[in-house]
Amino acid sequence: MNKVTQSKHDAFQAISDPTRRSMLKLLAMREMSIAEIVEYYPISRTAVNKHLHILADSGLVRSRKVGRETRYMLIPEPLIKIQNWLSFFEQFWENKLYALKRFLEEDND
Repeated sequence: MNKVTQSKHDAFQAISDPTRRSMLKLLAMREMSIAEIVEYYPISRTAVNKHLHILADSGLVRSRKVGRETRYMLIPEPLIKIQNWLSFFEQFWENKLYALKRFLEEDND
């Protein structure tokens, strides 16, 4: 029997944490080692490593060995799933913003 391995986290779960969202922005700039990433956060190296594992498990980050260090890079493709999901709700935001604009314009008259 073939067992399909599923990740424990999906992209939605991964981005639910503000630290992980921040790490994604950081890694969008360039590939970084864990030592470089740790410098940006007031948390332990172990905590940073746990966040990176969740991001990797969700497919948003990939790691590779370069000599003795592990380097991390952003893999943005899973964010498309989030963007597609959010795009459905844009219609509601646009309607509310238009209604607010109309209300404010009428109030000024």
